Amino acid sequence: MPHSNSLFEYSRLLTREVMVGELGLGAVHPIRIQSMTTTTTLDTRATVAQSIRMIEAGCELVRITTPTLNDAKNLENIKRELRASGYRTPLVADIHFTPNAAEHAARIVEKVRVNPGNYADKKKFENIEYTDQAYQDELDRIRERFLPLVKICRQYGTAMRIGTNHGSLSDRILSRYGDTPLGMVESALEFLRICEDEKYFNIVLSMKASNPQVMVQAYRLLAEKMKAENRIYPLHLGVTEAGDGEDGRIKSAVGIGTLLEDGLGDTIRVSLTEEPEAEMPVAKALIERYYRRKADPAIPPCSAAGYDPLNYERRTSVPVMNVGGRHVPVVVTDFGSFTEVHADDLTMAGYGYDPVLDKWHSAEQAADFIFCKKQIEFELPGSLRVILPFAEWKKANRPAKYIPLFTAVELLSAEQISPIMNPVVLPCYDHEFAALPADIFNKLAAVPRVVFVLRSSNPHAMPAIRRLMFDLEEKAIRVPVIFHSHSPYPDEAHSLLHFSVECGALLLDGWGDGIWHSGSLLSGTATEAMHRCAFGILQATRLRISKTEYISCPSCGRTLFDLQETTAMIRSRTDHLKGIKIGIMGCIVNGPGEMADADYGYVGTGPGRITLYKGKTVVRRNIDAGNAVDELIALIKENGDWKEREER
Repeated sequence: MPHSNSLFEYSRLLTREVMVGELGLGAVHPIRIQSMTTTTTLDTRATVAQSIRMIEAGCELVRITTPTLNDAKNLENIKRELRASGYRTPLVADIHFTPNAAEHAARIVEKVRVNPGNYADKKKFENIEYTDQAYQDELDRIRERFLPLVKICRQYGTAMRIGTNHGSLSDRILSRYGDTPLGMVESALEFLRICEDEKYFNIVLSMKASNPQVMVQAYRLLAEKMKAENRIYPLHLGVTEAGDGEDGRIKSAVGIGTLLEDGLGDTIRVSLTEEPEAEMPVAKALIERYYRRKADPAIPPCSAAGYDPLNYERRTSVPVMNVGGRHVPVVVTDFGSFTEVHADDLTMAGYGYDPVLDKWHSAEQAADFIFCKKQIEFELPGSLRVILPFAEWKKANRPAKYIPLFTAVELLSAEQISPIMNPVVLPCYDHEFAALPADIFNKLAAVPRVVFVLRSSNPHAMPAIRRLMFDLEEKAIRVPVIFHSHSPYPDEAHSLLHFSVECGALLLDGWGDGIWHSGSLLSGTATEAMHRCAFGILQATRLRISKTEYISCPSCGRTLFDLQETTAMIRSRTDHLKGIKIGIMGCIVNGPGEMADADYGYVGTGPGRITLYKGKTVVRRNIDAGNAVDELIALIKENGDWKEREER
């Protein structure tokens, strides 16, 4: 593919080498891990202490917010203290609106980060009609503003990240290219061309967004353009404002993992609304998936005709029950490790029984199917169906509630099949796959109401399944597909990332009508964790919205309130508002632009002062922080998006 060396084996895109102090990025260097301090940059002691904690947790580049010239000057003290303590880790100055701070910082630290959307532009959300000459005049103005920093970086050997953010594209870019991945790419390339004209090449590029779909498309488009022009710079990967907890980890893994599967990425930052040290284990786990891992057996290449990695389009399938077609992707919750399933166990799949009312109720995140090894001895919730192994299904006394799970041999030789749905497990480019007859897919596709359940024991499972999806497209087989991902990890943390990458990457490519997670996990709550993860992945890929989404920044020295505490407070009062997106931003830098996807915004605008947004529009300014959460809820109610929490 134009953006990737290979879709079927891990082959990292070879980029230009960039040196950040003594640390090499890109080329044949390992994928590097970085994070950002959350302390006030003028507080030398706190910033040094936090930097050391980050470094000892595995951080290889420490980024420090630098909003003012005084902050830039204090970087010298921070660097001196770290070096005196024996730490040689490169420092990165994070710049937004202040070229004078960037120019000073570039003389001190090993790398500066600039955001093209606000380094030389002010965002007013205006649509401007440009003639070609007027647009060129704007580029000349930007060149004049940006050139001093480029010359300083070249003189001092300082590296630079040109970091585009989806939400902070300038009015100029939005007016010409729209709110698109192309606009993100062109925003960075405008600055890159200025650097190249000055023979300065020590550059890293990034295309961050809070929406993994937008982020993935932008990085792929950038890689395609760089490959076409043979000017391939290292890529810094990240999903911005991912949030906290499981949601933040899932969203980050979906976006970053999809690109790593394509061989893109030379340094990563997992942005969590938590202490920065918490980001490093997640980043390490994502990177470790790609070291010493080879496809076994090798996955043969094929034509990818009709596949467009730059434009999402969901695969067309013929629906069977609620699987496929225009239905949202389904979730199968796995109870296969249970000797016997009891009514109380179904709470792990989103169902609860009220004995007083003798009634089942279902949560927004209720499984569509559960898998069990034998039939259940109690009355099931009305909408729930149980998938059983074929041999057990034949014994079932309530066929309308039970669905058989076949192997290919069982389905083609079965004397009896289900009148409602017939899922069949198919191995994908692993050792079992090699034994399948060449015409097996066409034969299985002819079975009434068949659904393919795809899984692979190949260590490179995602591309193995992607390869089989190409086979189905080539044969014009429109059978619905459920992805069955099995985690080899014994813990929930690694399994969550594993599922998020494998299923998330396939879903972002437009494949799949459902997901099913299983694993040999140590925790007794593993089934519930896998269930939550499935819905989290569907939410992150924007394919099935089942809860409130929080677009919260990871905090930095600009933050004007306690982000972790405030996010938890807002979540506790709004997490029942299915489908609402709330942006929680520590400062205006990460304000209306960075939360471009949000329905409502809660933004720090001064010490103890909050401004509320509806979309990108300010609706209430300078509210006292003590009342701001109540004001946010009042705003949601005024706009008709509030509902009371249901009592169970």
